[in-house]
Amino acid sequence: MSFVMHEMVYFGRSIPWAIIDRISYFNKYKIQNQKIPTAQEQWSCAKLVLLSHFTVELPQIWLFHPMAQYVGLATGVPFPSLLTMLYQIAVFFVLEDTWHYWSHRALHWGPLYKNIHKIHHQYSAPFGLAAEYASPIEVMILGLGTVGAPLLWCAVTGELHILTMYIWIVGRLFQAIDAHSGYEFPWSLHHFLPFWAGAEHHDVHHEKFIGNYSSSFRWWDYVLDTESGPEAAKKRRERRLAKERKKVL
Repeated sequence: MSFVMHEMVYFGRSIPWAIIDRISYFNKYKIQNQKIPTAQEQWSCAKLVLLSHFTVELPQIWLFHPMAQYVGLATGVPFPSLLTMLYQIAVFFVLEDTWHYWSHRALHWGPLYKNIHKIHHQYSAPFGLAAEYASPIEVMILGLGTVGAPLLWCAVTGELHILTMYIWIVGRLFQAIDAHSGYEFPWSLHHFLPFWAGAEHHDVHHEKFIGNYSSSFRWWDYVLDTESGPEAAKKRRERRLAKERKKVL
């Protein structure tokens, strides 16, 4: 049931973006609007995604339940309160984002990029279906953040309900697919939450092949100066010039 839910949410969220790609009206919101994925590219992407889902994600999902029960996962009633679920999911987003930043940054190291991560960068202009278009090894590595954060939380606190886990997975899938959608709207979440990453943040990563390593938030890239794009480059130049002026003085 968990795997079926994952597939329904993944493709249910990705297909609308594929339809939007075919509607010219939305082209003005496409970040790299000169690069619209073809139907063939979408289909080729879907095939590899399905392969990864059945060979990597299905075993992970299969193993998660006994592992989670071992550390105290609750599956019965009563269900947790809405407030409890919200703050736990917020913690999961922060933990996953931290894992994703460091793992993703490591995957851009020469040998790891060449042998593992390069597949994900086949599309310099990402689209929804490409969120999990990656080497099975990468899917496993980055997926550890998604399933490992709740397991760690449950092991430490002894408090986690399977309903919270399902809502977290749905939220994480929406975040990953939307970040790869390639669309920037006036109502995009980062306009209201400046620290949220979103499509604008991740699209630059695919275009430039470097920087912007975080998944959900911008703070790791900001603090560690790994932001990418014209604005980030401008800020670096300004900081460099300011340092040079101080040396002269």
